[in-house]
Amino acid sequence: MIAPPRTIACFGEIVMRVSIPEGELPLQSAGFGAHAGGAEANVAVALAALGRRTAMISAVPEGPIGDGVMGELRRHGVDTASVRRPAGRMGLYYHIPGGSMRPAEVVYDRAGSAFALAGPEEWDWDHLLDGAGWLHVSGVTPALGPDSAAATLEAVTRARAAGIGVSFDGNWRGRLWDRWQPDPAAILKPIVAQATLLFGNHRDAGLLLGRDFSGEGEDRRREAALALFDHFPALEHIASTAREIIGPDAHRITARVDTRDERGASDPTLVTPVIDRVGTGDAFAAGVLDGLWSGKNLTDAAKHGLALAALKHGIHGDFAPFSRSMLDRVSSAAQDISR
Repeated sequence: MIAPPRTIACFGEIVMRVSIPEGELPLQSAGFGAHAGGAEANVAVALAALGRRTAMISAVPEGPIGDGVMGELRRHGVDTASVRRPAGRMGLYYHIPGGSMRPAEVVYDRAGSAFALAGPEEWDWDHLLDGAGWLHVSGVTPALGPDSAAATLEAVTRARAAGIGVSFDGNWRGRLWDRWQPDPAAILKPIVAQATLLFGNHRDAGLLLGRDFSGEGEDRRREAALALFDHFPALEHIASTAREIIGPDAHRITARVDTRDERGASDPTLVTPVIDRVGTGDAFAAGVLDGLWSGKNLTDAAKHGLALAALKHGIHGDFAPFSRSMLDRVSSAAQDISR
């Protein structure tokens, strides 16, 4: 169990998601969908919906698009007082839905955004972390470039020095890393070394530690977790999911939370239909954090995170704005209309 924080600060880029309509290729028709998102913002919104105090630390360009994004975060209860408003452009990504014999695809347009161009000296961490009891970051931010990587390391280092808990979600983004860094592990390891809670599986462990893990299923995930605990002494919890893709709209998912001495895992949950997979990992992270802060044991915290992730699979957009009462009612079976 970890103590519930006063305020959860989330540091990362808030982006605009441009969605191609289902069943279409880009520009097949003139319509697009647009949503605010970003890994850390997704966690902030999900936790705020559950009644937690969250604050976003970011940079959003001035102007009407930035105003709209800020309004979305505030509408969901996220404190935006620590979001800088410089001149510049909004980071974008395009979501191209999958189809028959064609997987879904994400295309990034984030280079040179107002957030990515902010150097580490532009973040006053003594002020930004004042009042925070927890800091959440992800691997997306250091993948944006050297300035964002340096800012992430400074953020987690300052947080730990101030006695603030840190969670890090691996969120591997190969297309972003390929633009500038042939050795992501060298950048990520000092950041992960400051984390007390890591969201990552055996693949993340392999990247960080430069080794493969034998076996299958639960044994491999436990072996990877123990290797991460050995390498990163500050780590107290590791949370992960395992996903079996049965079909394009049916996934079977299992969740687990490990400590050095214990482990807890959910039963497999069939998630169907899969309406939108983007943001489901962030929903899982928010659910696990909320579960641990609520005093749940490892198994129940894993189930809590998986329940929120399962809900997110059923709605469009990046956010998982589900209330605590809705999360508490989650079942693995479809329900009749509540009247």
